[in-house]
Amino acid sequence: MARYVKPGARITLGLSGGVDSVVLLDLLARLAADLSFHLSAIHVNHQISPHAKDWADICQTLCTSRHIPLRMHTIDIEDAAKLGLEAAARRARYAEYAQLDTDFIALAQHRDDQAETLLLQLLRGAGVKGLAAMPVLREATNHPAYIRPLLDIDRSEIEAWARQHALQWVEDESNQDTHFNRNFLRHCVLPQLGERFPAWRATLARSAQNLAEAADLLDQLAALDATDSIRNQRLSCAQLAALPPARARNLLRYFLARNDIPMPSQARLATMLEQLTHASADSRPCILHASWELHRYQGWVHLTSGLPSLVANLRWPWQRETQLLLKELDGVLKLTPAIGQGLDRNKLDQASVTIRLRQGGEHFRPDCQRPRRSLKNLLQEYAIPPWLRDRLPLLYCGETLVWVAGIGVDCAWQAPADTAGIQPEWNNNTR
Repeated sequence: MARYVKPGARITLGLSGGVDSVVLLDLLARLAADLSFHLSAIHVNHQISPHAKDWADICQTLCTSRHIPLRMHTIDIEDAAKLGLEAAARRARYAEYAQLDTDFIALAQHRDDQAETLLLQLLRGAGVKGLAAMPVLREATNHPAYIRPLLDIDRSEIEAWARQHALQWVEDESNQDTHFNRNFLRHCVLPQLGERFPAWRATLARSAQNLAEAADLLDQLAALDATDSIRNQRLSCAQLAALPPARARNLLRYFLARNDIPMPSQARLATMLEQLTHASADSRPCILHASWELHRYQGWVHLTSGLPSLVANLRWPWQRETQLLLKELDGVLKLTPAIGQGLDRNKLDQASVTIRLRQGGEHFRPDCQRPRRSLKNLLQEYAIPPWLRDRLPLLYCGETLVWVAGIGVDCAWQAPADTAGIQPEWNNNTR
């Protein structure tokens, strides 16, 4: 622990009430003073077991007796039919962890868990990264780091500590249900494996660690390939096509992982690669994956989160606010006072101002040295991605189109030098 946790750090333990997390609670409570870290706990109630309230009560008793702050969260499990109950519960639980204001989330996984996970991933046909070991420490940029202090400890040693120190814990009745794959391995397969290979825990954990090193090397190779091929969250189709197939797949996995996108199956990944590298130059394939879309446009792969459909005649009135939240477009339109920039304030004050969406047939003249042109052609010329063109806010004064996000202000409405203006700025979360 001292290797990873500096004095003053905040550690939040994921406390289920089971023996593993209870032992980790006991150990961390003993270490907190010596290592000078601040310890708290979180209990997530998945509302699956009929005994869930009893588990929460025991967690509260354990923390109260040790003067450890405890957060209690009740969650609803979504996508259980699609992901499976275990995976859906895990995703919901980790989503709660990611929102915590803490430095570390301490988890009680141990060496048996490591070996079981490797076997499960093998049976799912996972690649090197899926087979890689859970690390003792996994750092992240946008949420707390995960730390697993018991990862080199066998389950039997944890249970022995609990009995030796007369700890109180709960038994999850679902842990005996061999309908769940992990329980089937634990109760039906691994005991027989242990009769022939007594050191299976350490051996499989070592294999997982070797695979983790291999995965790290693949990431390093992908990072080298990304130097010339990934720019501003876009991936070059030409660079992707120039690589050998295995290396191209590795780069595409790396690109998806960098954007926190769930990893597709090997077959699905190969299909994506084919569409992104062999589509005709004038085609614009859109690949749906999870809640994301991969677009090929102007030789680059662009990522967008799934975009909901819009009502075409949406309108938002401008009441002279400095910013407008346009929820349907997932963004904010700022309208900042300026001098000699943006829209002519005097003209704007003479008519009602609304924000609308593109309907088709609009014409616009952002450059006073060029004639008025169709908005459709301007959107192409300014390289506005096709999937965003119907989601750009257009500002109208009366019935006149005076500003288009990503293009600018109409020539006749540009603020003259030294006069009051309004500078529009569109910020949205769509990539």
